Amino acid sequence: MKLSITATEKESILNELGNANKAFQKIYPGDRADRQPVHTVYGGADLFTADSAEKMGQAAMKTLLHNAADFVEFAKAIELPGHESLPSDAAGIKNLIKKMDAASEADRKKEMAWLSYTTYNKVIEKLKTEALEDFRIDFEDGFGNRSWEEEDATAEQAAKEAAKGMKAGSLPPFIGIRIKPFTEDLKERGVRTLDIFLTTLSEETNGKLPENFVVMLPKVSIPEQVSALVKLFEKIEANTKIPSGALKMEMMVETTQAVINKDGVNPLRSFVEASKGRMIATAFGTYDYTAACNITAKYQDMGHAVCDFAHHFMKVSLGATGIWLSDGATNVMPIGPHRGNNLTLEQEAENKTVVHRSWKKAYDHTRYSLWKGLYQGWDLNPAQFPMRYAAVYSFFLESYEDAAKRLRAFVEKAARATLTGDVFDDAATGQGLLNYFLRAMNCGAISAEDVTATGLTMEEIRTRSFLKILEARRKKLAV
Repeated sequence: MKLSITATEKESILNELGNANKAFQKIYPGDRADRQPVHTVYGGADLFTADSAEKMGQAAMKTLLHNAADFVEFAKAIELPGHESLPSDAAGIKNLIKKMDAASEADRKKEMAWLSYTTYNKVIEKLKTEALEDFRIDFEDGFGNRSWEEEDATAEQAAKEAAKGMKAGSLPPFIGIRIKPFTEDLKERGVRTLDIFLTTLSEETNGKLPENFVVMLPKVSIPEQVSALVKLFEKIEANTKIPSGALKMEMMVETTQAVINKDGVNPLRSFVEASKGRMIATAFGTYDYTAACNITAKYQDMGHAVCDFAHHFMKVSLGATGIWLSDGATNVMPIGPHRGNNLTLEQEAENKTVVHRSWKKAYDHTRYSLWKGLYQGWDLNPAQFPMRYAAVYSFFLESYEDAAKRLRAFVEKAARATLTGDVFDDAATGQGLLNYFLRAMNCGAISAEDVTATGLTMEEIRTRSFLKILEARRKKLAV
């Protein structure tokens, strides 16, 4: 066979291309393999205590059981798929619950009530075991502008409570602080709070940080704000017992300038580069961003088109970089207007109506975020937790059977495109299906056993790459 390109010429060209490919792969290594929390809760720093996670879990469970004592009421409140077929009378509900409790999982899956029943019980279990996944001790919006003396004292006390929680093992699996933004008018206050908190924490813990600790910098609009935080990290690490490089950060996209800068360029990648490898996540600030777009208060909402625009910019700018993306929050709280222990039946009913309406709104927002590929969001109150987990679990559970069937077909044919029903699958779809199982397992919607039922092993799943799985299987078939 004759060739026109010499070996030397080919080597020179491919070496040059190889350097470019490697540089690209360094910037876009793909999604991180470690667990991403499904929510972040922001709470005023003045209210934070070592046992805040436990208290929030108890409050969330109380809200759920008081406003949806069974899976039927919960399903109807947030309108889970199939809720229309569920009974409305007390006797019918009681009989259905008894039937579902007694049935095997295989038999339950044959029932229209399966999704509602399973989602509700998974939410109950989650609230019992790990209601709060991620928490920000908030010195910004959740704390407000107070006297310097009060914020100083709160920063010191919050650090001591965090240290106390570390010792007791009572902190959530992810935790951090949100300081004030590094705008010209608030930068001094933001730096001082950061310094007091971290210095105090280091003294209390001998330099050890809580697991998955992060500092949130809000309202980032220029890379220099990120650079300043990194330089502060370096000084604090050098002057305390906190190990070099241990401090990590995340930022909030809340300004229009964080999406398109003065030169008409998307600056998000420059923010990440300014962090020198310390950036792990980027969160969207719904209400500041919509306000910056001159949206009136009534329409400042996670479903607004301006949010879709910003979300897509975040995804195309930071996709495959390993930076986690998070959506914002629903600010309508599921809390009834009537308080006290001696409410009338009418007041109780009105409270429940308000809670159910608020749950439904936040549920829809969360499902919309998930549909757009944003798998984390904010919660502002424990009363929102039941909705959060219901939205996440139902999102993955309702498509499990179809996804498992399609992925199993891929695995069995080991790299050949398949036609399952009327949906044509190719390798890219295979990666999408794999991403589904990774996310579903990550959030607890499905188990490792559910994943391996597709024919994949956990070792294959952990590669996070459908192409790598297929390549390995091809090699086995070739032997």
